[in-house]
Amino acid sequence: MKTPSLEFSFTPVNNHRLNSLCGVLDANLRQIEATLDVSISRRGAKFAVAGERAKIEIAAKVLNKFYSQASTDLSVEDIQLGLVELQHGKQSKSGKTDVTPNESSAEEVILHTKRADLRARTERQAQYLKQIQSHDITFGVGPAGTGKTFLAVACAVDAFERDLVKRIVLTRPAVEAGERLGFLPGDLSQKVDPYLRPLYDALYDLLGFDRVSKMFERNQIEVAPLAFMRGRTLNHSFIILDEAQNTTPEQMKMFLTRIGFGTKAVITGDVTQVDLKAGQVSGLVDARNALYGIQGIGFTIFQAVDVVRHPLVQSIVTAYDAHTRARRG
Repeated sequence: MKTPSLEFSFTPVNNHRLNSLCGVLDANLRQIEATLDVSISRRGAKFAVAGERAKIEIAAKVLNKFYSQASTDLSVEDIQLGLVELQHGKQSKSGKTDVTPNESSAEEVILHTKRADLRARTERQAQYLKQIQSHDITFGVGPAGTGKTFLAVACAVDAFERDLVKRIVLTRPAVEAGERLGFLPGDLSQKVDPYLRPLYDALYDLLGFDRVSKMFERNQIEVAPLAFMRGRTLNHSFIILDEAQNTTPEQMKMFLTRIGFGTKAVITGDVTQVDLKAGQVSGLVDARNALYGIQGIGFTIFQAVDVVRHPLVQSIVTAYDAHTRARRG
């Protein structure tokens, strides 16, 4: 049986848009192929898409959409994020996916950062951003790649830029991910730095290296190991507790009771990647069970479909979830 195919071309032909759409060595086309499970070939401006009928129709619309956006160079990351939005597009009455992502509404959260293109890519990300802005304490729980940490840092930067808080506090439990790293040289900040690198990377992306360095010098950004939070009361701060699945229930309670006036706290973690000793209860799991439903505390539970990294990450998360369920029984 012959595989369905669809041939089309872009008119008028714009070579810059065409090169931007395809990417270096057609890398962007290969990304679209892998995500939509189709085969794309081209000769100049003429494209041929083969695969299941419904998928090739979507692929053709996606190619047209990206072509119209290709006035500036499209990177593989741009293609991946666009495809994530596609997968979270509205379902039409016919059951087909509308390739136009959910458009911004009046309720969309606008964040003041260096990244003009920063916005929620999935419905749960939009919910997460709204909860952070409307709640004093917000939990973001879910697998790697769902944007929990990056969006929390973006909200912290936004709050600082709006002068809603006076400083940003970053903390996490210093628990090694299944490895014994041994003695770490340097002062307290240097010892904790490796554990907080994802938060630093997000800050550099959203504020720029020079601005972050100056904020550290002025103590507008503070790094504190979780163990050093005991006894403090933090007012007018935006606190991010990352990798919270590696806290104990006692540590989590201690952290949550540090919240002072004018302070927001965001707690992020992945309950499938707990590095505590066998038999120890995760403080994140315990808090989710104890605090869910309390007014003023928001919970966003991300799923594998919310992963906005390389498409393989979503497949890996889904495969591990299925493997874990099968192993349990």
